[in-house]
Amino acid sequence: MIKSIFNDKNKNDKNKNDKNKADEQTHFRTCNLCEAMCGIVVKHDGEKVLSIKGDKDDPFSQGYICPKATALQDLHEDPDRLRHPIERTSDGWKKISWDEALDKVAAGIKSVQKKYGKNAFGVYLGNPNVHNLGGMLTIKHLLGSVKTRSRFSATSIDQLPHHIISLHLFGHMLRIPVPDVNRTQHMLIIGGNPLASNGSIMTAANMRQKLKDIKARDGKVVVIDPRRTETADIASEHHFIRPATDVLLLLAMLNEIYAQGYAKKARANNRAADLAPEIERMADFAKGYSAESVASITGIAADEIKRMVKEFCEAESSVCYSRMGVSVQEFGLLSQYLVMIINIVTGRLDEIGGLMFPNPAVNVVQNTGPGYLGKRHSRVSNLPDFNGEYPVVAMADEMLEEGEGQLKGFMCVAGNPVLSTPNGEKLDKAFAELEFMVSFDYYVTETSRHANIILPPVSALERDHYDVTFNGFATHNVAKYSPVLFTKPKDAKHDWQIYLELAERLDKKAPLATKAERKLIQKLGPQFVLDQGLRRGPYYGLTLRKLKKYSHGIDLGPLKPMLPEAIKHKDQQINLNVDFYEADLARVSDVMTSYDDSQILLIGRRHVRSNNSWLHNSHRLTKGKSRCTLMLHPDTAKAHDIKDGKEVKVTSRVGVVTIVAEVTDELMPGVVSIPHGFGHGRKGVKQKIAQSNAGVSVNDLTDDTLIDKLSGNAAVNGVPVTLQAVASAEEDNETTAINDKVVA
Repeated sequence: MIKSIFNDKNKNDKNKNDKNKADEQTHFRTCNLCEAMCGIVVKHDGEKVLSIKGDKDDPFSQGYICPKATALQDLHEDPDRLRHPIERTSDGWKKISWDEALDKVAAGIKSVQKKYGKNAFGVYLGNPNVHNLGGMLTIKHLLGSVKTRSRFSATSIDQLPHHIISLHLFGHMLRIPVPDVNRTQHMLIIGGNPLASNGSIMTAANMRQKLKDIKARDGKVVVIDPRRTETADIASEHHFIRPATDVLLLLAMLNEIYAQGYAKKARANNRAADLAPEIERMADFAKGYSAESVASITGIAADEIKRMVKEFCEAESSVCYSRMGVSVQEFGLLSQYLVMIINIVTGRLDEIGGLMFPNPAVNVVQNTGPGYLGKRHSRVSNLPDFNGEYPVVAMADEMLEEGEGQLKGFMCVAGNPVLSTPNGEKLDKAFAELEFMVSFDYYVTETSRHANIILPPVSALERDHYDVTFNGFATHNVAKYSPVLFTKPKDAKHDWQIYLELAERLDKKAPLATKAERKLIQKLGPQFVLDQGLRRGPYYGLTLRKLKKYSHGIDLGPLKPMLPEAIKHKDQQINLNVDFYEADLARVSDVMTSYDDSQILLIGRRHVRSNNSWLHNSHRLTKGKSRCTLMLHPDTAKAHDIKDGKEVKVTSRVGVVTIVAEVTDELMPGVVSIPHGFGHGRKGVKQKIAQSNAGVSVNDLTDDTLIDKLSGNAAVNGVPVTLQAVASAEEDNETTAINDKVVA
């Protein structure tokens, strides 16, 4: 089979590649700025980028790109981007050599650990790590050399529920099925906005067209969200839902599936295991949560819930997909579990047009451990770790709370948690009190400004790329290697070079096998590891050498049924783990009986031109009117005397921000929204464009005590806030004049 893919399907691609070799001013690669894996064509004149456009011959994206792709040039050319290590001194930041920087970082880490213990030094891994080939394949060497259990990452403010559920049901944290969006007839999207995110745990370029295609083939797209998002705008229908009540809706839907008799039609599980006893238990799982009982709290009428269930179950093929809006709330894990159960009991798992397992060329599931939950708990807040990482909501307390095990040193790798994690002001204070800190970063950011030393890697255009992570979530199987475009300067280092050289300094007594592996990667580069992954993958004969011949990538075909082989449990059976999730229903019941619908609830939002905080220094992506506004419904604005374009003071338990109001019926009444990733006005940040569009940080309002207790994941959607209109200077003067007149 693989021979036919190479020799026939991609013959034209190879011919085009040979033709393009004569033109050294054209470069093909995959954009690595988000999950979509869009193919791009970079026209350049030597070391100067002339244009970045979509690659029509890329088998995955077929010419589509979003506006973010142009930021690759902006990031590469940015005068604010660090190009050498810097050290913070009493006279400001000072350039130092790589040897001096790495020696000082190693000495700083060793000093903290010698004085306070190994676990007194913490590590945080940010989201960009998973978009970096060399970093992904070598980060284990850096983490292994630090030898600390105090690890954190962006996972626990994002997709952690997906990992836990996949571990429980399928035996591996990365065995995550994705919607077969290219062939489904009915897609139900809850708390997701794939037109802005380009997918997210569903790697799929050009989601706008894919959703339009569903409707064009007489299918249906249904969106459930507190905001009428860009995705909702093109959907067949949209339903507003009160933030963080998704768990009640999903329980009612599951109840209706059994009540209407659709659970008996389950098909997919027959190939994996006899799940009849556990599936029958799910009928009792949702008992008591009728459509009528949840309608007033969720804001969705009972008849509408019943109709949605009926249409979902009776469609020729259908899939239920949920993302950030569901994951990062108080019942994120239980809600995502219910989404998975709904797909399973209606027979949509491992079915064409349903929820299917990708089959990537580099099988990360095969080459990594399955993961685990709750082997240890955080020192202060007693939250469970997942795969050796504590929840990010525990991070600040671990630095601020005195006692044995208190964090005194820290390493931040490609992250900006001051802006991206709950209660950013508290974390900002915590970083300022550390004895030693190092950041791996392109910029002096809100987080890295606290570092003693910043180690900047090369730009994305100065390194090669292969999507090790996101091919594992792709809605169509492909493989593509992107070579380096610009040769890095001699005095610059790749991420993987920094990791390995620092690991050598920290761990001189490493096992011989580890030392040998490090030396081999230093000599041959991460391409050596990638090649081994391809050779051990499911596509016989695929090597890096062969892949390099196809500059647009190789089409490995649509998703195919993979049960029971996809299951990593020893018995190759799906384990629904009902007891673990059923225990959380008591918490749901408490919320249901004491629900306060008078609260104003805060949610986040994302824009297609933004990707957290790290693209806000791109002039192309920040031009136009400000996107950092407080969206609120006209009724909510009227009730609080708030006018469009005027400032509003927004207060939560942990903080307060002042922001301009954007009055719109995109939001349901009683809900307000602030976008993620802004707040660049802090002193010491050295990003001129970002600072000129500073905005406010929504995470100065999100609460580090508001969590999903079952998983420890942060709950940043559904945060209670109060609103107060801010009088302008003219209004203040007018009021003063009136008061003076009254007094006189």
